Amino acid sequence: MIRIIIIGAAGRMGRRLVANILESQDLTLAGAVEAPGTPFLGNDAGQVSGGRECGVKITESLAPLLKNADAIIDFSTGSIVANAAAATEAGCAVVIGTTALADADKSALKALAEKGGKVVLAPNMSVGVNLLFYLSRKVTEILGEDYDIEIVEMHHNQKKDSPSGTAVRLAEVIAEARNLSYADAVVHGREGMVGARTKKEIGMHAVRGGDVVGDHTVIFATGGERIELTHKASSRDTFAKGALRAARFLYTAKPGLYDMQDVLNLK
Repeated sequence: MIRIIIIGAAGRMGRRLVANILESQDLTLAGAVEAPGTPFLGNDAGQVSGGRECGVKITESLAPLLKNADAIIDFSTGSIVANAAAATEAGCAVVIGTTALADADKSALKALAEKGGKVVLAPNMSVGVNLLFYLSRKVTEILGEDYDIEIVEMHHNQKKDSPSGTAVRLAEVIAEARNLSYADAVVHGREGMVGARTKKEIGMHAVRGGDVVGDHTVIFATGGERIELTHKASSRDTFAKGALRAARFLYTAKPGLYDMQDVLNLK
């Protein structure tokens, strides 16, 4: 059994991770962590997730749990790097699905991997979304500069970052395929007399409303035709299942920094 600690266990994603672990045949819940002051501290993680009592209480202390775990999964917005460093020091693998990480945090996680840690870092853990990354790169390479590319993403009205980490990664993949700089090519929405669209633009549009889990569309448009690649998530279970797949991957992987393209063998 692969022993997993969930950080952010009372959050929307954390609850689905706990529930999926409790339903699995090869995984066990080794711990459930939340931020200090959270009202769920001391509660049974299984019951908080909406399921059966599992005997694992939600705690604010990660360190005591690490000696009896194989991996942590962190979707929280708290001490991401500190959690990863503590886990790596204890010999635990690290799966991070938190979006909008600062460049300094990404560099710190890379350094942990270079020192012998095993880390999967991905802006989106969905298997389908990672296939979208792969297909977007391939379609961009095949179609060339004759096609204008626009990205449209929609999420629930409580999402704090914009554009989504998934949309940013889509733009990065497309920019790489066209030998463009993300910073120079991406145009966030359009307003006023901005002039005609250039061939080197990648349009980025964020929509917020309701309880949408996550929709992403990449539009390739040229004279006479349009191609659209779309992924729609209807349940957070798609992200939870992908994160657990990443934890299984790391269980036998060599030390290093990985993403979901590695997990799915798409490279």
